[in-house]
Amino acid sequence: MTPETAALMADYNRWMNQRLYAAALTLPDGEVRRDAGAFFGSLLGTLNHIAAGDTIWLHRFAGLPGDTVLGPGLQGCPCPESLRQPMASSLGALQAYRARLDDLIVCWAATLTPARLEAALGFRSLAGQARTMKAAHLVQHFFNHQTHHRGQASTLLFQAGVDVGVTDLIGVIPDAA
Repeated sequence: MTPETAALMADYNRWMNQRLYAAALTLPDGEVRRDAGAFFGSLLGTLNHIAAGDTIWLHRFAGLPGDTVLGPGLQGCPCPESLRQPMASSLGALQAYRARLDDLIVCWAATLTPARLEAALGFRSLAGQARTMKAAHLVQHFFNHQTHHRGQASTLLFQAGVDVGVTDLIGVIPDAA
């Protein structure tokens, strides 16, 4: 993971979330909340899980040396105690929370440096286990986790009759020219 790749992934994350939420908002609330047998049950449960996971990781990343973005940016965003903890009461409210997170992620990714990514980050898992890992690997996991669960969300949308369209990273990679 490099600072440039982190910035690209932050842009991709925001772009895809905007597409997913726009698509999800075309569905009736009952369909968004319907248990579709996914790992987190419904489309809303899946989107909520991504937001909860991102919030947890952002709180952890605020502990990296030199943070000037996440600490202040997470004020008013308590750290979830569970990956299923509701982050909002409706899809619309979750969309607003998601947009706030995505803006914060883009700003934070722009502050990453090779030295910050090489730093070790200590944290506790949700089970309470103390861990210390290289920040670059954790940032890679952070973005990979989002992509994985957005794939599930796009499948749930497709099953509900909504095609999100292009979901590939290449959709945000700028031309080299």
